[in-house]
Amino acid sequence: MMRKQTQLMAEAHLHMPQGVAENYRYWGDNRTVFIQSAKGCELTDCDGKVYVDFRLGYGPIILGYRDERVDQAVIEQITQRGTLSGFATPLDTQVVKQIKSLCPQIEKLRFANSGTEAVMGAIRTARGYTKRDRIACVEGGFHGLFDEVMWKSDIESWDPAGVQEPRIIPFGSGIPTKTRDLLDIIGLNDFAALENLFKRRCDELACVLLEPIIGNAGSISASQAWLQRLRDLCTQNGTLLIIDEVKTGFRVARGGAQSLYGIYGDLTTFAKAMGNGYPVAAFGGRADVMSVVGSHQGGVVHGGTYTANLVALSAAHRTLDILAHTNALETAHQMGEKVRDLLGRVFTSIGLVHSFAGPPSMLGIHFTETIPQSYRDWRKTNSDLFRRFAWELIDRGVMLEPDSREPWFLCEAHQTMDLGWLEDVVTQSITAALDAEARDKA
Repeated sequence: MMRKQTQLMAEAHLHMPQGVAENYRYWGDNRTVFIQSAKGCELTDCDGKVYVDFRLGYGPIILGYRDERVDQAVIEQITQRGTLSGFATPLDTQVVKQIKSLCPQIEKLRFANSGTEAVMGAIRTARGYTKRDRIACVEGGFHGLFDEVMWKSDIESWDPAGVQEPRIIPFGSGIPTKTRDLLDIIGLNDFAALENLFKRRCDELACVLLEPIIGNAGSISASQAWLQRLRDLCTQNGTLLIIDEVKTGFRVARGGAQSLYGIYGDLTTFAKAMGNGYPVAAFGGRADVMSVVGSHQGGVVHGGTYTANLVALSAAHRTLDILAHTNALETAHQMGEKVRDLLGRVFTSIGLVHSFAGPPSMLGIHFTETIPQSYRDWRKTNSDLFRRFAWELIDRGVMLEPDSREPWFLCEAHQTMDLGWLEDVVTQSITAALDAEARDKA
């Protein structure tokens, strides 16, 4: 009998490129997953197979799928007060005040609909404030899908044993070459590159944009000393520090990654976990910087028809309230610690070299002896083994991204999963992956 997902894939190909609504959902014609329903920490595909999910939609789910508390707040907003008016509402200010109570670096804030939009608004604001055009990013970071930040180090083709630097390439076609002209890329935790950046660009650089815990490089993290030096250099040179907390915000701590470091940006971007799966985002920071945003002459333009729509804001309002006043985040962290310990126990028992990166609710797993300190270090890990391991897990009902650059995400609802079952599945999966690796090498 033909799988329903095979039929769905064939039909979808008739109507969408690759048969999916966005590129990253395509895993190949035989592996692309079509989901029928989601609840708690579980997904059910269109053939009825159930997965315990550590992908969580790339990180937005912090409480669990279809959390009744959040969904009920949204339903009440829709049925009792409406979704969109094109005007200001009291809820706008209420949600900003919630964010400010958790994040002391936020003095003023504007909303957006996605992480991409939030980053675009933050960069434009930095340029408007500094009257400079250049920006810098950190190797391995991901800041959305707009042309200027869609340049990356070609780590996949780079030879770690060679002397050549990795090439800087666009993410794909359709990105104009000229969008590279105002962008510098430096390595995480590379002090020499950091000093050199400011020597070359000291009076040109509007902002440095980074994820202190990189969500697309296996939660590889900035060191305290390197991030502090970056903060100091930005201050000394009149460059704004934009900390991208689209993935880490309201996930790794109530105040995000900046509260873990005690080092704060001039501007911050948020999205994902702030709405538990509803599409909401924001950017904000210092009042004097944000004051350049507005309709006054020469002000930075920011807007959008669906910005601060009431479906998104009602979800954010309830999600932030839960995170601030319950133990939901502590539960997610505790479950992450249990999963990390479980994985470590299995890997150690079979003599597999491994390391873990990042906070437990956003867990990076690397098959290497020491924790990678940069994206180039990730290239030296056994990512092929991780990919084999991931597909074995998926076949056995554990959902994750097959690429080790994507962390394992934990949410409050993971407290219901069967850890004994998970340990058995992990043991079976890594054993099968290692056996397959050995056969290929023979």
